[in-house]
Amino acid sequence: MKAKELKNKYFEFFKEKGHKLISSASLIPEHDPTVLFTTAGMHPLVPYLMGEKHPLGKKLVDVQKCIRTVDIEEIGDASHLTFFEMLGNWSLGDYWKKDAIEWSFEFLTSKKWLGLDKNKLHVTVFAGDEDAPKDEESVGVWGSLGIPKERIFYLPKKDNWWGPAGSTGPCGPDTEMFYDTGKEKCGKDCKPGCGCGKYFEVWNDVFMQYNKTKDGKYVSLKQKNVDTGMGVERTAAMLQGKNTVYEIETFAPIMEKIQSEAKEQNIKSMRIIADHLRASTFILGEKVIPNNLDQGYVLRRLIRRSIRHFRLLGIGRENFTSEIARIVIDIYKKDYAELNENNSFILEELEKEEKKFKKTLEIGLREFNKLVKSDLRITGREAFILFSSYGFPWEMTQELAEEKGLKVDKSEFEKEFKRHQQLSRAGAEKKFKGGLADSSEESKRLHTATHLLNEALRKIISKDIVQKGSNITPERLRFDFNFDRKLTEGETKKVEDIVNKKIKEAIPVKREEMSLEEAKKKHAQGVFEHKYADRVSVYSIGDFSIEICGGPHVKNTKELGKFKIIKEESSAAGIRRIKAVLE
Repeated sequence: MKAKELKNKYFEFFKEKGHKLISSASLIPEHDPTVLFTTAGMHPLVPYLMGEKHPLGKKLVDVQKCIRTVDIEEIGDASHLTFFEMLGNWSLGDYWKKDAIEWSFEFLTSKKWLGLDKNKLHVTVFAGDEDAPKDEESVGVWGSLGIPKERIFYLPKKDNWWGPAGSTGPCGPDTEMFYDTGKEKCGKDCKPGCGCGKYFEVWNDVFMQYNKTKDGKYVSLKQKNVDTGMGVERTAAMLQGKNTVYEIETFAPIMEKIQSEAKEQNIKSMRIIADHLRASTFILGEKVIPNNLDQGYVLRRLIRRSIRHFRLLGIGRENFTSEIARIVIDIYKKDYAELNENNSFILEELEKEEKKFKKTLEIGLREFNKLVKSDLRITGREAFILFSSYGFPWEMTQELAEEKGLKVDKSEFEKEFKRHQQLSRAGAEKKFKGGLADSSEESKRLHTATHLLNEALRKIISKDIVQKGSNITPERLRFDFNFDRKLTEGETKKVEDIVNKKIKEAIPVKREEMSLEEAKKKHAQGVFEHKYADRVSVYSIGDFSIEICGGPHVKNTKELGKFKIIKEESSAAGIRRIKAVLE
């Protein structure tokens, strides 16, 4: 079964169960300051998991594009991926454990759907701890479906608990489904969750019944939610009897292209290139530019790591990154229109970054050669300076040193690198402090202020201004818009004044549900390159602003306080960026 067929079957099954299909959200989370990328299907739905009403109802199904970088060192094995698609079905205060588990079992084992052998199905459930009890309810449902006790395993929180996405927010126990591949056990303690490959994780049903608070307590949510996840690539690989995800049809053409150009046959390097450039293509599809900050830094690292592995494979051709991107776009353009729409941007940015990295390598090589002339060895600190100041990869320093018969102190390099990581992490934690629940009030206020800012810009600067990106943390809002020059001080002051005038007017903020066509007839603002559902939430701030938006928002503008623009700068060619706070 191909990945496309798996997705379509999943949608069809859950539509039959009364679910509405929603589009994948952006890879860049708009409402969640705690992460750089959408790492799971739950991120875009957090407002609804917390009780906000979804315009399409309480039962949803989707496939969400995700980026995870925590496992970057694992990339190149059989199953880890930086970019992947995650199937999910959602109950927002509707059905609970019995329906969720029974439907999972039916989809996996029914001949009409995946037709897996139910005798090879093993499950894990939450073992219980001081925060929440043992999940006997799920065990009872699995037992009623014919799964015997010897194939049900109790595992602790680190294995069978999901969330919160940040330091606070919705979370709960889960039950995970594993399929026995028929391989030999790796030992007498081999069981689902073991990394030996005998048990393949197929699906995860999360029961979000708790909210983790700032002080670490788990309190019951006012609505119980079900959040499930099935990885498309891994499941397709299993259904096709493939040993790795790199053999399925969405990877095979990429791997073939790399193999055809490679002078060295290093399968791990080939997989790293395929994974990283596929992920880079999707991040570029969101109009992220490679740089040294946030999402741009991750993107730059992925692209440059790919180029580093080109060298290991002996691929010297220029603009090979964009050749791989063209294949990725061709594979996914029907499912993700943004890849086609931003085709030129993706290819141009890859080519630019390739050129920049080549210059970086030239400078790094000069610095490396200076070190070689001055000593018979390269210290770990010198290797780290090459890496941190010149972007020169550690592996390249090591490889060139070996060619010249020199030693590099790897342990010292790793100490310097860890110290740098800790400083970066501390900075990131400070930057992204708080979580989804404890920052929700600040986020609501800033989110509503963004609507006022958008309309103020349209009134003061140009009626053609539209949102080109938005990011909100508990401390500030960031708003990108199309404009080709710097705003004058007078213009910035006028925009600020009009926002503060509307705040003082204490205007009620009204939410309505309507069809997309109705919203367009009312001239509601929207980011129309996004895929909207047939029914949408529309927020009106009096007769001043009307926008299609997922929320959440305050009830009245008087809750906002004083609006202040702290920075106005260029974000990209023809795109300006405003950062603002509420005092």
